[in-house]
Amino acid sequence: MSDYSVKLDPFFERLHLSPIFLADNIEEVMITTPEINRAGFVLSGFMEFNNPDRIQVCGKVEMAYLRLLSQAEREQAFHCLFETKPPAVVVTRGLPIFPEMLDFARKNNVSVYSTEDSTSDFMSDAISQLRVELAPRITRHGVLVEVYGEGILILGESGIGKSETAIELVKRGHRFIADDAVELRKVSGRTIVGNSPENIRHYVELRGVGIINVRQIFGMGAINASKRLDLVINLVQWDAAKNYSIISLEDATYDILGVKIPLATLPVKPGRNLAVLIEVAAMNARQKELGYNATAKLLQELGLDNDFKNGAQESDDSY
Repeated sequence: MSDYSVKLDPFFERLHLSPIFLADNIEEVMITTPEINRAGFVLSGFMEFNNPDRIQVCGKVEMAYLRLLSQAEREQAFHCLFETKPPAVVVTRGLPIFPEMLDFARKNNVSVYSTEDSTSDFMSDAISQLRVELAPRITRHGVLVEVYGEGILILGESGIGKSETAIELVKRGHRFIADDAVELRKVSGRTIVGNSPENIRHYVELRGVGIINVRQIFGMGAINASKRLDLVINLVQWDAAKNYSIISLEDATYDILGVKIPLATLPVKPGRNLAVLIEVAAMNARQKELGYNATAKLLQELGLDNDFKNGAQESDDSY
């Protein structure tokens, strides 16, 4: 069960489902799990492992099975389906509703909906949206932008230039998603999706300028509502004592809700064009996703790849 919940009726309205019967407490019914059950086993009386928190779906197969039953057997099947009081029962493909189904829905105060979609289409759409709505989430102080299709979270201490860099990227044709508070959701075991809280969406604070609305100034093409996170860039103050030219085959990562996201650290000092560096970092990240690693290729051509695979590290100065 998720720590979050979604109101049933508004969610089904977004999916364009038609209500056949609405429970008296429909405003209080919440969906707490992204999992959805086909009702076949429950209708047949097999109740073991049935989760009453899941929406139950009756599709072409389930309704065909019910038509084969006698009146008494069908009533027993609906008794099994509705007695656990699921959040709702959905009949797909616009199939006709059995009168007994509505009788037991009223008796148990369980809502029944209908959709013209196929069972697989409805379940796929509903589950994908519920995984986002009910996903574990955290908020990070930073900026989220989309650069060449890559979702990039820019982190760094306050005043280091995150928002200014984001605006420069927008001016260069990329998309802004969130500033200051970035909401990150774990929608699968390997995917983090970021978006902005609704009350501050499209707004950016620029020191010395004030608060601006990116959508109003740069247009709809300059924004995006959400984006999968592909890269984290950490902006740090330049430290002359540090060596920023370390070569390694092991990519640094940033842990978000147990998902490791590639991490790049960019030192900031006057004269460095952060927007250009982030564009190059985005393109380099895309190349790695497609299987090309420039560091590994260079070391191979220099005959040093085996040394680095054994854990050795060299700086650019050694060449």
